[in-house]
Order: sequence, then C-alpha cells, then structure tokens
Amino acid sequence: MKKYILFDNDGVLVETEPLYFEASKKALKEFFNINIQFDDYMKIMTEGNGVWVAAPQASQEEIIIARNQRDIYYQEYLKKEDITIENVHDVLNELSKKYKMGIVTTSRRVDFEIIHKNRGITDFMDFVLCVEDYPKSKPHPDPYLKGLEKFNAKNDEAIVIEDSERGLIAAHSANIDCAIVHNEFTKTQDFSKAKYKISKLEDILKILN
Repeated sequence: MKKYILFDNDGVLVETEPLYFEASKKALKEFFNINIQFDDYMKIMTEGNGVWVAAPQASQEEIIIARNQRDIYYQEYLKKEDITIENVHDVLNELSKKYKMGIVTTSRRVDFEIIHKNRGITDFMDFVLCVEDYPKSKPHPDPYLKGLEKFNAKNDEAIVIEDSERGLIAAHSANIDCAIVHNEFTKTQDFSKAKYKISKLEDILKILN
C-alpha cells in the first residue's frame, strides 16, 4: 500500500524544462558558437551530464563563465514566463488527504525558490530536496533514496511521479514504482520501465485514490 509520493518538479509540477533548454542553448551559442540540437540536449540530460559536454574544447574557466550566464538567462525566463501546469493545486489538495508528499528535484535551490515564490505548491509538501541535498543527481538513485530516508519509508510504500527518462532511471534504480506523466518536452524518451503512464497529472488520482 502506498503511503508516500515523491514528485519530480520540472515538467511535473511546473513547466520549466523548455526554459532551461533555451537558456542553455543561448549560452552555448554565445560563448562557444555551438548550436545544440534538441535531441542532442536531451541525450546529454538523460545521461546525467551537464550541457557543457557539447563544448569539449572549452576550459573549466570558460565553462564557469558560461554556466553563470546560463543561470542568469534561466532566472530571467522564470520571472517573466508562465510556467503553470493546470490543476496542480487541485490534485495536490486531493492527494494530501491520504498521502505524505515531497519534492525531489535536480534544480538548484536558488532557482527552485524563484519558481515557487507565491505559488503555493510547497505548502502541500513535507520536504523539498534540491540538487545540493544529495551526493549524485538523477539518473543515479541517490535523490530518491534520500527521499525515502526523509520519510523513513520502505521503497514499496512510495511512488515517484516523473516526466523524464533520467528521473525514471533514478526511481527504478532506487526500486521505487514510477508513474510517468506525459510531457511534450520529453515524450520521445524511453519509458518502458515505468509502472504507470498517465496523460496528465490528475490521472494519478485514478491510480492512487
């Protein structure tokens, strides 16, 4: 019986992934004159690498400068673009009646706080784990193992809600059932290891309620 829900953030609770891609693409072009294609970007992300592997000629110092500028672009996008996913509050309100919930994200905490300022989503959560809070990021199992630890839960008591292959691999490696929610940004990825596949977040209510 499931008691705990571990949510990915980007693409599940808020629509931020296209903005991160655009910020990364802009920085790669500006600093290294590289026009990264979407498929190549998604392959890099799925493998858990930074986008800067697309610029193998770059020095560490150049990457730091480019990364800092990418982060500035991303935060600018976050502050002006609509990242709302429909019905999220209603779904979380319903789930909160029966389950304890947490967010497990690869976002930096500084970005996460911009994303969720005055949004109300974190009010439903027992905790938030950002990239600074665990040793290795997705697709490694560390983030979701840390989530289980926070709840003092067994892996069969929890379910992960994800939208990416990278997140699914992390959940599967942690031996936690995973539901993949459809996202146009990640729709071509391999979700064969998912326990469930749903077309929108509210469909999780049909599985868990």
